Amino acid sequence: MFKKISILLEMIKFKLTIFAMPFAFTGAFLGARGVPEWRSFLFVILAMVGARTCAMGFNRIVDAKFDGANPRTAGRALPSGAVSSFEAWGMVVAAGFVFFYAAWSLNSLTLQLAPFALGLTLFYSLTKRFTSLCHLVLGVALAFSPLGGWVAIQGSLVSYPWALSAGVLFWVAGFDTVYACLDAEFDKKTGLHSLPSRIGQRNAFRLAAGFHVLAFILFVLTGLQANLNVLYYIGVFIAACALFYQHWIVNPNDLSRIQMSFFSMNGFISLALFIATWLALITEQL
Repeated sequence: MFKKISILLEMIKFKLTIFAMPFAFTGAFLGARGVPEWRSFLFVILAMVGARTCAMGFNRIVDAKFDGANPRTAGRALPSGAVSSFEAWGMVVAAGFVFFYAAWSLNSLTLQLAPFALGLTLFYSLTKRFTSLCHLVLGVALAFSPLGGWVAIQGSLVSYPWALSAGVLFWVAGFDTVYACLDAEFDKKTGLHSLPSRIGQRNAFRLAAGFHVLAFILFVLTGLQANLNVLYYIGVFIAACALFYQHWIVNPNDLSRIQMSFFSMNGFISLALFIATWLALITEQL
């Protein structure tokens, strides 16, 4: 059983929950204007784990046919037979239950927003079938992370720094556009949609760079909206350097280091912004 659970967690890349989790923490800490009380913080973690597990499991299920035909992804758990469809659906349903339980345990507004947040993440998995803007849809889905963290603590949308969610949207759209270059040729052959398959890898890289510049501007604006001190802006500067490094080590002619760019640097960026927010909030109380 433990081996099967390990395979399921690897199938959904559970360790990459770090992408969105720090932004949920950022929203929660901003909502509390410091460290949230432990019960709410625990349910924020539970909700994020449930939502991402449900969404990633659903993505693997609906894309199993395409993953099996793609040499890069043919070895994934569902196409290879390491996990059955029944087992995958069981994980998706269980994770969805965990998400809604956590939302219900927080407050009424969190529960009211929960179907929209989860529904959007599930819908994203279908968008490559009909639109090249799928990367932006994923960005909108993950933009709910800081919003959800704020609502979990505040129970209200009043005074929420909307620039934070907008920044997450374009940050995600940028790195997902770059990552989609790995499958640009496969997408063309199979009729799937992505920006690299539609406008070419070089133009996709340029657009992704534009998305990331916009994300940087919005993260700066977040600090202004939330009245954060200089420590936050130091974190934004570090994140901007990491974004620049991403575009420096990966280019349309050499995608060999894209895995490091996607999996390592983006986790670092979200964590750096959260830590910067945390430090800014605790130092303003000194």
